[in-house]
Amino acid sequence: MKITYYGQSAFGVEVQGKSLVFDPFISPNELASHVDVDSIPADYILLSHGHQDHVFDAEQIAKRTGATVISNFEIVTWYGDKEINGHPMNHGGNWNFDFGSVKYVNAVHSSVLPDGTYGGNPGGFVITSEDGTFYFAGDTALTWDMKLIPMTSPKLDFAILPIGDNFTMGIEDAVIASDFINCDKIIGCHYDTFGYIKINHEAAKKAFAEKNKELILIEIGDSLTI
Repeated sequence: MKITYYGQSAFGVEVQGKSLVFDPFISPNELASHVDVDSIPADYILLSHGHQDHVFDAEQIAKRTGATVISNFEIVTWYGDKEINGHPMNHGGNWNFDFGSVKYVNAVHSSVLPDGTYGGNPGGFVITSEDGTFYFAGDTALTWDMKLIPMTSPKLDFAILPIGDNFTMGIEDAVIASDFINCDKIIGCHYDTFGYIKINHEAAKKAFAEKNKELILIEIGDSLTI
């Protein structure tokens, strides 16, 4: 799988020849000013919740590419009113797509769409395909429900966890979360974009390394293959 980081919690992941985009907040992010939103490929756009710093560019990308939005019922309905295709899900549900399966799992956070519309319950996604399995946590606190992921899904090849603290888990809780989900390869997200969530990169990597885990912090615009 090829993973591209677009800043904040925005990622592109190539799975079975399909382009998945997660939580696209790119064009307002000064740290991602070199990323061309109109060049991002997308077959599916997965939205963990409705906050603007996760959905800002979703409409533009979806209308350009014809991508299908995957999210909770409330968010998919909101985008449906904008004539954007969607597939609604809710907690605990699983669906088989042409690239693999998506399970919508719990997240502890809040959710409201940019115009104030109720955004439903926030969530995360476990993606399983012939290429492997990974967990995109979205914005979440450390939660005991994470222990269910290794009980109900194939072993994770990697996980994308928020690490910026203040609004989500910080480094210490993210290390615990990696234990709960039984995953030693973690890609960090939701850090550095603004003052509340700036982190010390080396200290963060050290905290994971001390537990024999790897924290990967991808430069915005760069890609890696797992």
